Amino acid sequence: MLQVNQSNSDVCDDDQIKSHETHWKADESMSEENGRSEFSSLKNENREPTHAHEEVSEYEESYTGLLFMLHNLDQRLAAAISVAEGMFAARAAGDLYRGLAISPADVAAALSKTPGQPLLPISAQIQTLVAIPDSLSLQRLLWLQRVYGLTDLELDIIIIALAPEIDLRYERLYAYLHDDVTRRRPSVDLALNVLCASGADKLQQRKRFAPDAPLLRHRLITLYSDPHHPYSPLLARHYRLDEQIIRLLLVDDGLDSRLESFCKMLAGELGQDAPPLSEAARQRIAHASGRSSERAIRLYLHGPAECGQLEASKLLAQHLEKNVLLADLRQLTGLPAAELQSALATLAREAWFRGAVLHVRGVDQEPAIRLDALWQALKEMPVDVVIEGQGTWVPSANKPTGFAIINFTYPDTTHRNQWWGQCLANTGLNLDGENLTLLAQRYRMTYSQIQDAAAVAAASVCINEQNQTAQEMVQCIFAAARAQCGHDLALLATKVEPRATWDDLVLPDDATEQLRELCNRFIYRDKVLYEWGFAKKLSYGLGINALFSGGPGTGKTMAAEVIANALGLDLYKIDLAQVVSKYIGETEKNLDKVFTAAANANAILFFDEADALFGKRTEVKDSHDRYANLEISYLLQKMEQYEGIAILATNLSDNLDKAFTRRLAFSIHFPFPDEASRLKMWFKVWPKDIFVGELVDRELFARELKLTGGNFKNVALSAAFLSASDEQILAREHIQRAAQREFQKLGKMLTLK
Repeated sequence: MLQVNQSNSDVCDDDQIKSHETHWKADESMSEENGRSEFSSLKNENREPTHAHEEVSEYEESYTGLLFMLHNLDQRLAAAISVAEGMFAARAAGDLYRGLAISPADVAAALSKTPGQPLLPISAQIQTLVAIPDSLSLQRLLWLQRVYGLTDLELDIIIIALAPEIDLRYERLYAYLHDDVTRRRPSVDLALNVLCASGADKLQQRKRFAPDAPLLRHRLITLYSDPHHPYSPLLARHYRLDEQIIRLLLVDDGLDSRLESFCKMLAGELGQDAPPLSEAARQRIAHASGRSSERAIRLYLHGPAECGQLEASKLLAQHLEKNVLLADLRQLTGLPAAELQSALATLAREAWFRGAVLHVRGVDQEPAIRLDALWQALKEMPVDVVIEGQGTWVPSANKPTGFAIINFTYPDTTHRNQWWGQCLANTGLNLDGENLTLLAQRYRMTYSQIQDAAAVAAASVCINEQNQTAQEMVQCIFAAARAQCGHDLALLATKVEPRATWDDLVLPDDATEQLRELCNRFIYRDKVLYEWGFAKKLSYGLGINALFSGGPGTGKTMAAEVIANALGLDLYKIDLAQVVSKYIGETEKNLDKVFTAAANANAILFFDEADALFGKRTEVKDSHDRYANLEISYLLQKMEQYEGIAILATNLSDNLDKAFTRRLAFSIHFPFPDEASRLKMWFKVWPKDIFVGELVDRELFARELKLTGGNFKNVALSAAFLSASDEQILAREHIQRAAQREFQKLGKMLTLK
């Protein structure tokens, strides 16, 4: 029916359609520098239409070839309708029930036909259009024929289904030929009746609608039945073009509606305001783009999310002069398997049809078996694809081969400093160089977290702008940075609000000096590890692990608060009840969750009563000992891998495994306070707003009350409540009564001289 003279170079040129690796781009000219030819748009991309009628004219040119083919279809339909009129003559011309009821005359006419013969045999030859004007829509149709191996008859089948999408009059024509006003879409029988000239030909061409035939196997068309007749024969079934094919042929470059919920098209360029990429990543991307002429590019970007992966895809697309189709599979969580498989297959073909770099996020969120449709589509289509994931890439038989792995890490201090400055400037905030460097060093964050923190800080500053000092603005920015971190860890640990400062801490000079060294180790870790190169020498042990040992109430928890306050980090106390499990293997899983969440939290992990978890490994006498030792060994491994600050507090340091203590950066002992230390505590424990009577002998209480700082806090608080209930100033009697209660709790007697 729709024959095209392939010798006409204006219609189909070998330079335009070379192989099954060809793909079209709606707004780019012909390019062969990569060796994989692209289907070219006939639009003049060097000039935008200056008037509306010029734009309409350009679209008319795009459709010209397709309209000529529809004109050819009209001729064949006209001939078919002429034959149908003779066959339907048994009905009166004005019969209102024609197509709605079957009369005896209809039955007689049907019995007079030869079985298997086309219902509408056409003996006259239809004029063949030899020289069809070249157009974008025609090029795309011929490209489909080339890449999917379609016959001319299969192209005709596509045109018949496409016609109602262009002009609804075809629905009325199809209903007339069906002799049924409710059947307005093409059916298998209608297509074969219009396109076949004999019964044998019609039977032979049924194979075009077989499941393994190109039209169905490649999802170019979909067969469907009347919902009231689900088991209808093949000839009675209708068919429709896939939405992607309709958009392709109608030069509609909008995103497929099935992809709108989780995809968007991005410009393939890395703007000046984009987050910075490391030089190593830039070189790998440039190398990959240089090999695009050999095969489709396949990259796996391994690392934490939002650390420059999308920018890497944009850089790749910029090298290839393409756009980026971003797909976030996290939006499809919970989607039924059949719908997910269809969406993934559609996704890959959308990138192929558009000549775009496909960037896929969220592959870690879906079980491997649910992604089979994506892997299969990528095997079949020459799509440049970038997969982003946090898990290790594991090759398998169902996955496409040839994925190059590029490792991404959190932005280093230099890049964080640069991005912080840029984001703050975009929001109208300015931070001096010293604080900007401190901000970048202190918080290891992704680019999106930094951008969001800058926006939050700007909003907070605007609210309090009238009464806010420069120092308060700096604190607001740091607080916004902290607020971006620790959300996952909060589900596994208890957040402690650090209130204690260095002034509240009473310890021997050596212990205090060790705490300050711990803080300096965190502050200068980037300089020592990365600028001076120690990180290249050490494969593990880059974090800061400290052991606080001492009796109850000697200041271990307060010291952890002081460190968190000094460094501007959040403090999380690990609840051992949620970590340790009686079930084999569950403790390790819980520990892994804690350390994984803490790695992205910019927080301090505080394990109180750590000896309950970090005990000595014992000789294996039964299965319980064996699994207990496995838990401890696993914990040692996680501690070495952890790069943050972990503080372990214990009352019994002798219970800790020697292999564990060897891996500690600091081991700080908190002794029982002597008289001089207790006197300092008595002066520090009272808030400035409480009035203490002049007769209170603090030296006496410091000498006679041999308690720890934690006990002193309890005595002071209890005395304050006694004073409030008596409606008197705080006197010696209140403190003495409170001290007696505290000694009773300890099982001791109090005697004051």
